[in-house]
Amino acid sequence: MGSFYESHGSTAVITLDNPPINSLGLEHRSRISKGLKEALADDRVRAIVLIGSRGVFTGGADIREFNTPQALAEPSLPTLIDAFEDSPKPVIAAIAGVCMGGGVELALGCHFRVALADAQIALPEVKLGLLPGAGGTQRLPRLVGPELALKIIVTGDAVPAQNLRDSGLFDLIVDGNLFEAALRLAEQVISEKSPIRRTRTIVAQNLGGDAIFHRWKEQARAQSPNFPAPLKCIEAVEAAFALPVEQGLSFERQIFMELLQTNESKALRHAFFGERAAVKVKDLPEASRIRTIQQVGVVGGGTMGTGIAMNFLNAGIPVVLLEMKQDALDRCLGMIRKTYESAVKKGKLKIEQLETQMNLLTPTLSYESFQDVDLIIEAVFESMAVKEQVFRKIDAVAKAGAILASNTSTLDIDRIASFTKRPADVLGLHFFSPAHVMKLLEVVRGAKTSAEVLASAMNIAKTIKKTAVVSGVCDGFIGNRMIAAYSQQATNLLEEGALPEEVDRALEEFGMAMGPFRMSDLAGNDIGWAIRKHQQLTQPDPQYPRIADRLCELGRFGQKTGAGWYQYTAGSREAFPDSRVKELIDLYRSEKGLQLRQISQEEVVDRCILALVNEGAKILEENIAQRASDIDVVYLSGYGFPLYRGGPLFYADTRGLRAVIERMAQFLAKSGDSFWKPAALLSELAAKGLSFNSPP
Repeated sequence: MGSFYESHGSTAVITLDNPPINSLGLEHRSRISKGLKEALADDRVRAIVLIGSRGVFTGGADIREFNTPQALAEPSLPTLIDAFEDSPKPVIAAIAGVCMGGGVELALGCHFRVALADAQIALPEVKLGLLPGAGGTQRLPRLVGPELALKIIVTGDAVPAQNLRDSGLFDLIVDGNLFEAALRLAEQVISEKSPIRRTRTIVAQNLGGDAIFHRWKEQARAQSPNFPAPLKCIEAVEAAFALPVEQGLSFERQIFMELLQTNESKALRHAFFGERAAVKVKDLPEASRIRTIQQVGVVGGGTMGTGIAMNFLNAGIPVVLLEMKQDALDRCLGMIRKTYESAVKKGKLKIEQLETQMNLLTPTLSYESFQDVDLIIEAVFESMAVKEQVFRKIDAVAKAGAILASNTSTLDIDRIASFTKRPADVLGLHFFSPAHVMKLLEVVRGAKTSAEVLASAMNIAKTIKKTAVVSGVCDGFIGNRMIAAYSQQATNLLEEGALPEEVDRALEEFGMAMGPFRMSDLAGNDIGWAIRKHQQLTQPDPQYPRIADRLCELGRFGQKTGAGWYQYTAGSREAFPDSRVKELIDLYRSEKGLQLRQISQEEVVDRCILALVNEGAKILEENIAQRASDIDVVYLSGYGFPLYRGGPLFYADTRGLRAVIERMAQFLAKSGDSFWKPAALLSELAAKGLSFNSPP
């Protein structure tokens, strides 16, 4: 690891070399600095080229160093950039592949820039709750003006270099050999004695005036009300036009350090690392063989089955879709085509892509059509008896080595595997609705699931662009087991005096994408009803609240029936409180002789969110989840938990586990409900002053 140095005539070449993305950690910065010093000390060298190895410039700073001494240790990134900018010999940055964050800032500190047309340029720090902290907000506006600088910095989105051809950022954009183009540019600079252009000495020109910054600030307040970084990015860019460069750089650094300490930035960084950690299965050998998935079978063409099929069609993988009756099969094909046609109308899909993807789909009424597929996913009704029928049939026809997966959201994968003669080939692939949109995929590992099958499932998840999290086998796995506790408290609150819209409003103001009752209406209240009936057979609980069952007995299954906890109008998802639901709740309360009281928004939030926390702690201590961040990723990706809070367990860490236990003790004392007894792991961590996400 490091940079290497070599001479090509009168040009020195310093190569960034820290795979996989040449990140600018302390050790790498030190080697780059050493290369620069060698070039400056060599009288034969008249120009310097800075280029990345393996077709990548650099992904920027090593964010694992944030909040550590390494981040500020010399040479720090600002020090390194200043050294290149101060070089008396011209420096050319040669940019290919990824050039992000601190990599862009390093390139801005060079005197000339050449890039491949398809190089991806981004300052994505805002997505981690930060801003470019090594001069990006001060140097970029001096080259490209305020509007483009704001677009790049405030959105954080990558832009192909070819789209910046006339921006002033690049001296040359090429399609051929970047290394040779950089050497030619160096020779030209030397022969023409081109003056060194230091970006920080350019006088920033704002021809649009204050109106530009006002518009961007209003937009940030409207679109990102819970994130401080976008507004701070705008203020920093504004400083590039209002302050001398040294003051602007100082202002930028001050804001960066402030943002680094915010809970929002910590939450975003936790989510970033959590997604990357989730793919690492602790006891899965790195050398596990991956099975090739060239064709997929899907059993069931309902909403879930068609959504699952589209994931693979979108990835160019042929799908065999099975239904039992021709009219149901025709309806499935119509649903898929309608979804793709809608994407075409919105400009998200080309008409020729629609036909290509539809041609990858083979409809069938026979299990025999699965003889050659590599992965079969069952997506039928949530009934163990139905699952048994399906798995016995697919076991009889599937070829040796085919992976058999269930999309069950709650049922026992080990029992499902027992219906086959190949339990090592069986696992759960729990997609979230709508399956072709939602990022989350729970990969449920059975007791006999082989390492090869698990590794293959994680690999195919990556292919179809899902955020995969491994779960052990339990009722509801990670997500639905926790949501059951959350929903139980939401329903209990109805018994005690709250209304569905009051509970939903409190949790939506906390940041949840949707309150529990609106969420249930969207998913279908009959789904939860079926799960409760199954649980009452296996684990009877005479105390559980039956308000939701009463609702379902009236056929109020949610949006799909036009009525659930709320009333809906045809073609709209807007939820309207319904007096008939209040009457149903009032009657239920009266029958049970319940005493009603006023319930604060704070109590609603604490009871529902801390129910998630406590159940998450149990899941962690039972090794159903590998790590706390996996649980947070499930809730951020699949259940609408607010990103700026980092997930339920990270939120508990932020709040302090001792404070969490104290609040739960208040609920226990008030209700006498053993539900509020803290999980053993939660008590243990709190007693030691640790957190769920403390380093192991």
